[in-house]
Amino acid sequence: MKGSHTLVAVPAILLIAGCTVLTPPSEDPVLIKLEELDRRLQAIERVVQNQSLVSMTQQLSALERRVDELQGNAEEIEYNASTSYERQRELYSDLDARIQELESSLQTTGAVSVMEGGTLPPGQLPVPGGSDRDNYQAAFELLKEQRYEPAALAFQQFLVSYPDSELADNAQYWLAESYYVTQQFEQALSSFQTVIDQYPRSRKVPDALLKMGYCNYELERWDAARAALSKVQSDYPETTAARLAGQRLERMGTEGV
Repeated sequence: MKGSHTLVAVPAILLIAGCTVLTPPSEDPVLIKLEELDRRLQAIERVVQNQSLVSMTQQLSALERRVDELQGNAEEIEYNASTSYERQRELYSDLDARIQELESSLQTTGAVSVMEGGTLPPGQLPVPGGSDRDNYQAAFELLKEQRYEPAALAFQQFLVSYPDSELADNAQYWLAESYYVTQQFEQALSSFQTVIDQYPRSRKVPDALLKMGYCNYELERWDAARAALSKVQSDYPETTAARLAGQRLERMGTEGV
């Protein structure tokens, strides 16, 4: 009986072996499925890897832009820190003058040759018989040429002759500026205050208030200077005057005044 069982088992083993031999690995459905899953997994890994590289590249570009921006800010701060106070005042005055020149859109009509000797007789306009714009432009040219005394006389007479001119607020501001740049701070302070009092809707009000802060700073009236500069920041944010007011307040903090 034992021998008969052995004879029966042999064909079964041969049958299984035959099936194994008859099904090569390349056609085995299990292996095929595993290979397909492996290919899909590799494809997913490549996609994930590529997305990670893109994300890293974008983050790196953003960081590089931020570094460039910070470097630019640092250079500007370094430049401002190394610039003397007098130079800053000159730069602001020049910038203000250029902006005003563009705003006014004035064109000099005819050759205005005022005061070859650098003087202007009191009570006389730089362009007698000319319009308010002619005389304003002539006074403004004197200021740009740093001829401050005749410029002040010209603006004074302009305000007397053309009190209702649309340029009166600007003339008052530049009159005050002519005092400021010649360190006549008390007169400048009073004249800038006139801009604020008489022309409250003028575009020169923020600048006049800023210069009042500067005048009080020069006169060592620290509380008044801080109050004027703070008011520029609160009432006229996002302006050049507000930015300059902030710089002066920071300077005062550093100086402990």
